[in-house]
Amino acid sequence: MRRRHLLVTLALPSLSSRAAATDELAVTGDVKRTLSLSGDALREFPAPAQTSYRSSREVAGQAQSTTEVRGVCLLAVLEQAVLAERDRFDWRRTAVIAIARDGYRAVFAWPELANTAGGLQVMVAYERDGAPLGAQEGPLAIHAPGDTRTGPRHVKWLQRIEVRVLRD
Repeated sequence: MRRRHLLVTLALPSLSSRAAATDELAVTGDVKRTLSLSGDALREFPAPAQTSYRSSREVAGQAQSTTEVRGVCLLAVLEQAVLAERDRFDWRRTAVIAIARDGYRAVFAWPELANTAGGLQVMVAYERDGAPLGAQEGPLAIHAPGDTRTGPRHVKWLQRIEVRVLRD
C-alpha cells in the first residue's frame, strides 16, 4: 500500500504540467502545416470562421437556462493546416480525429465537415456565455451541435486534432 501511495505522489507533478500543456490545440498528421493554437489564437480567426450556437436543455421536465457557445469552425482550422494531398481525391478519404487529454477520441470524416449542414456546425469551442469554458470542459472542446446525440462527439479538454488520409 505504501508503494502505491508513493507512485501516486510521484505522478502528480507530471499530471499538473500536462494539464498546463493542454491550453493549446495541436493539429498534426497528414497536413502541410502543423499548428499549435491557443484560445486567443482561435479568437483571432476571421469573422466568417467564427461560429456560435444557443442551446437549452430539460432536466427532470424543467427547462434550464439557455446557453451560448462560441468557437471556430473545425473546417476553418483544418483549412489553415492544409491537407497534405497526394492526389486531388485524398480529401474524400480523410479522417479527422479529435483527441482529449484523457485519450477520449471522436472521429469526423473530412467530406462530412465540408459537405453537410451538421459538419459545418462542428466547432472548436473556447467560450460559453461570454466567458472561457469552465473547468468541466477545459480551455478548448469540440462541439457538434448538428448531431442528433451531441454527447458522443463532445470532446472536452481538447488537446489534439489528428488528420489521417486513409490510403490503401
